[in-house]
Amino acid sequence: MSNKIIAFQGFKGAYSHLSCVRVHPEMEAFACETFSDAMFMVERGEAELAMIPLENSTAGRVEEIYRLMPKTELHIIGEHFEPVNHCLLGIPGSRIEDITEAASHPQALAQCDTHLKSLGIVPVASLDTAGAAAELAAAPSKHQAAIASSLAAELYGLHILRDNFQDKTGNTTRFLILSKTSRMPVFDPAVTFMTSIMFAVRNMPAALYKALGGFATNGVNAIKLESYMASDTMQATSFHLDVEGHPDQRSMQYALQELDFFAKDVRIMGTYPAHPFRYRRDTLVE
Repeated sequence: MSNKIIAFQGFKGAYSHLSCVRVHPEMEAFACETFSDAMFMVERGEAELAMIPLENSTAGRVEEIYRLMPKTELHIIGEHFEPVNHCLLGIPGSRIEDITEAASHPQALAQCDTHLKSLGIVPVASLDTAGAAAELAAAPSKHQAAIASSLAAELYGLHILRDNFQDKTGNTTRFLILSKTSRMPVFDPAVTFMTSIMFAVRNMPAALYKALGGFATNGVNAIKLESYMASDTMQATSFHLDVEGHPDQRSMQYALQELDFFAKDVRIMGTYPAHPFRYRRDTLVE
């Protein structure tokens, strides 16, 4: 039954769950306690896909994912950008003027701080946005609220007291869609592709500069470069690179040849169509 399951980390109603519903509504979204649980469900064949957050426009990267990916043989088959719409949720019949406390993940509370203060609502930290909604539903009080997604409101029978409760618009999370099997798309010149690569540089002067030089000289646009320590020795630095291109393009082939010469442990994690959100004119954070 794995072909009907997409795994995610968090409670039902979390933004990861919402992303699963938006991208694959035909699949059953399965909640996992940790990122590794979700990823290794796919690795073991218990789920076909996993929806994993990699970075957020406000909070930055999810560093744990960079450490987990090399421990798996999963492939990136797609990306999804999910705008974060925090909702102030209350039990049915409650009014916004009744609320004295609101629970949510500390990051969500920080993103709604100005609105909370203007309403005189005391923030209460919780482990998860959807978890806070579940707790409110289990112990209803008209003076308590939760900050979570609209999906959490639907799942836990809560009322949306105020939509778009975050202080700033533009807060967006980028998710990777992971699969046990590679799904290399056929090259289409009308489509913009992303390719994600992991590698470590060789022990030589200017190795990183030279490894990346092939992309520059061949006109391949590097979108993202992240570094992380791949071991406990603090001596081996690995890199995650996202470039705009497909391995069947001649320019990409030349760039990858140069990367192989100056880098080691090169692994193409996946090639997939770039999400349209990347090229929207209104994606800048206000």
